[in-house]
Parts: sequence; C-alpha cells; structure tokens
Amino acid sequence: MHEYQHFQTSPIAGSMGAEISGIDLAQPISSALFDEIHQALLDYKAIFFRQQDLTPKQHIAFARMFGEAMEDTFVQENEEFPELLELIKEADSTGYNFGGTWHSDSTYRHEPPMGIVLYAKQLPPYGGDTTWTNMELVYESLSATMQTMLDGLQAEHLAQGYRKKLSLIKGDYAKSFHAEDIVKVKVNHPVVRVHPVTGRKSLYLNDAYTYRFTGMSEEESQPLIQFLCNYAIRPHFTCRFRWQPGSLAVWDNRNTMHFAINDYHGHRRLMHRYTIKGDKPLGPEFCK
Repeated sequence: MHEYQHFQTSPIAGSMGAEISGIDLAQPISSALFDEIHQALLDYKAIFFRQQDLTPKQHIAFARMFGEAMEDTFVQENEEFPELLELIKEADSTGYNFGGTWHSDSTYRHEPPMGIVLYAKQLPPYGGDTTWTNMELVYESLSATMQTMLDGLQAEHLAQGYRKKLSLIKGDYAKSFHAEDIVKVKVNHPVVRVHPVTGRKSLYLNDAYTYRFTGMSEEESQPLIQFLCNYAIRPHFTCRFRWQPGSLAVWDNRNTMHFAINDYHGHRRLMHRYTIKGDKPLGPEFCK
C-alpha cells in the first residue's frame, strides 16, 4: 500500500476496505489531496469517511471529482439534484430492500458505472450494514486451470430478473417504462475484467444479472456461474461497514460486488447515491 501525506487510513478487513480520517469533504479538495484519495480507492477498492456534514451540492462536488454522473436505468433521480438518487426503505416496508443481493451495479449496461459515492442521510438504530467482496482476490485464489478457462469467456448480463425484484419494493423505486425492451437486452462482458488503471484481473460476473456464458445455454452455464458467485462471497474475501450518521462510502464497481443487509424492519433508512459514469469492460485479450 502507498503512504499518504494528507490523511490517515485504517483498514477495516484484511481483504479490502479502509476508513480515511483527517479530511472534511465539505471543504474544497485540492488536486494533490484528491490524487491521494483516488490512490487509496485503487489500493483498498472501498474507502469510508466518518462524521461528514454534507449538503447535496457538496456531495455532488466531491463525487464529481471521480467522474461525470451516470443516469440510473431503474431509479428515479432527485428532482432538485438529478445527479443524486434517493434510496429509501420506509419503516413500514417489510419487503425487498434496494441492493439486497450480491451484485456489481448495472452490469446489464454496455458501460457499467465506474463506482459509487454513497452518503448516509437517515439510518436505523441498528442494522443496515453493507458488505463488499474483493473480486480481484477471488480471481487470484482460483486455480490456474480455472483462471485460464475463464480468461477466454464472455457472459451475457440481463436486467430482467432484477426488475422483477424491484416490483416487490413498497412504493417501487422503478421508473415507468414505455418500452420494456430495456430490461430484455442482453449485454456481453468478459468474465475476467482487466482494471483500466491498475491492469489487475478480477472475476466479473454476479448472481443478480449474469444470465449465461456467451455461446452456451443457461442450463450449461448456471452450475459454474453459481459456483463462482458462491465462492466469491466467502468471508475472507469480504469486508463489512457499519454506517453512522454522516458516513460516506466510495467504492470501485469494476472489481467488487456488494450487498445491502436488510435487517432493520420497522425503521427508516435514507441514502443519497451518486453513480460515477464508467467505461466498457475489457478482458485479457485486449490488454496484452
């Protein structure tokens, strides 16, 4: 790991994730400070800030340093601040929570998000933690034979299954669709993704959206997809973050999966999310 001049880091697990202290994100961020924050994100894959008091404009200003905001396919944006999504679970909701399955965000899109900047606005008195898994570490732990096989595969990602889950949410986050084709389009991505900055390989599939391997049937594909997805969430690949009021998380969506734990029934949870625009995933064949 790098040594940082402008802040302190405290890893939260051996696999990934670190809390950063000594920064007030409401203040202007210099280019030198941001370069170190960005490096910490590359090093730890998810970084966390405590006790931040941010207005929506300040949240957006910081998040925009990572990249342009990306419109979400399913979730309605905030009317006043369209760069932000309001992720709400009401106290009287007993159904599915947003993000309550292991996934990388929006892999059903040709250019999935680069990352997420998520800010806690209102939290339950307990529960509602988020967990992440390090998909680079997952890939590295596979046998050389499995790695070689996966290096040459593509997989189809499909949004339809997640659309059905969203319908279970009280109030439904989803936008109204005039053309349902958007949830039926299959997008091909490499099963092994090469990080565009670090050049490191990671496993790039998830149980929420990965439908089958390209050129194979669903019946042929699903046993291996399920094995890999279950393998990827073994505890030693993961980290877990306990939210507090004013907590802000930034994570790399290109080499991680995450899961929002739904264990706070009877309490309200409100988060503001900025989605960072990404690029087309590239596999090993393009990066030699």
